[in-house]
Amino acid sequence: MSSRRNFLQQTALGLAGSVTIPLLGKSAIRQSAEKWVPDHETPLKVGVAGYTFAKFDLDTSIAMMKRLGIHNLSVKEIHLPLNSSQETINAALAKFAAADINVYTVGVIYMKTREAVDQAFAYARKVGVNMIVGAPSYDVLDYAEEKVKEYDMKLAIHNHGPEDKLYPGPKDVYDRIKNKDARMGLCIDIGHATRAGVAVDKAVKEYKDRLFELHIKDVSKAEKDGKAIEIGRGVINFPALVASLKKIRYTGVCSIEYEKDMSDPMPGIAESLGFFKGVMAGEG
Repeated sequence: MSSRRNFLQQTALGLAGSVTIPLLGKSAIRQSAEKWVPDHETPLKVGVAGYTFAKFDLDTSIAMMKRLGIHNLSVKEIHLPLNSSQETINAALAKFAAADINVYTVGVIYMKTREAVDQAFAYARKVGVNMIVGAPSYDVLDYAEEKVKEYDMKLAIHNHGPEDKLYPGPKDVYDRIKNKDARMGLCIDIGHATRAGVAVDKAVKEYKDRLFELHIKDVSKAEKDGKAIEIGRGVINFPALVASLKKIRYTGVCSIEYEKDMSDPMPGIAESLGFFKGVMAGEG
């Protein structure tokens, strides 16, 4: 495994280098990305969680996604506020569409009250998505289930690691929703889950019937104080994770959420994207 991991990391660094070259000149990212992993050769879809670009405005975030060749986005209210009018939402969606970016979900949206649940579902409908990545408090879970049924919309509940009093790991989500409507499921944040002591390659298989979304990142240690790091440089076993995802025929998006060097994220995202796509290409 060690030699395999080292080989993949070296390969990914080379791929990431090919991604970062256009930052110095005109962009050719998409063509380069398609050379390493054509969409028709892998069942796994890659995207980005909008929080990755938390320190940038909408237009700058779109420009970075274009340069990175990223075409699937979980939009965050930082870039499209929850109280936006339909006109504002439509204008933002038009910008994404012009950049060939598919907004496939919204979130993470925190829901502590019924009013917050109402706002989240109304917002998701206006954006035109069929899933919310959220973190509802326990006392509004039943009400959220009512809205899932009313809107015929999925709710993927996000775990936030050992500090999270509600959902530290995937099991904490699953135990709360396993007997609820089948449209209530999990968004497994693999970095936070790892810090909570979870083997994520096993978790995706264990909770496959309710796994709707993944936030992909790496961490320096499988402990509470583990820090976000470029994918492939940390402790997560990505070959095992990808093998598990392919085994369960995961159809959701693997959304990279980069949280290191957030004021200058492009090199780290490029390296992370290269590594992850390299692993996908190597795991049959």
